[in-house]
Amino acid sequence: QVQLVESGGGLVQPGGSLRLSCAASATFLSRSDIGWYRQAPGKLREWVATITSWGVTNYADSVKGRFTISRDKAKTAVYLQMNSLKPEDTAVYYCKMFQYDVWGQGTQVTVSS
Repeated sequence: QVQLVESGGGLVQPGGSLRLSCAASATFLSRSDIGWYRQAPGKLREWVATITSWGVTNYADSVKGRFTISRDKAKTAVYLQMNSLKPEDTAVYYCKMFQYDVWGQGTQVTVSS
């Protein structure tokens, strides 16, 4: 069974950085497009970024230029590097494996002084 495990969330001050990880078996991760989503309290879940199995990336306008999605060379993890964080980036962040329609459990990111 395919499982995704997110990690790397936490509390950071505005302007700070965090790197989120989404880990899974290379057998599945390497052949799947992976997306990051986030859900703030009282709001709908929104798409943040996607990386295809070929490495093509795409970003929501709200994070473009600040966030970077990437894969590790072993293809066992997908990362979301988040820089210049803002309070409005506060949310639970989830990764999704599109080909298998699987979600991770989420990791909390809080941006506050």
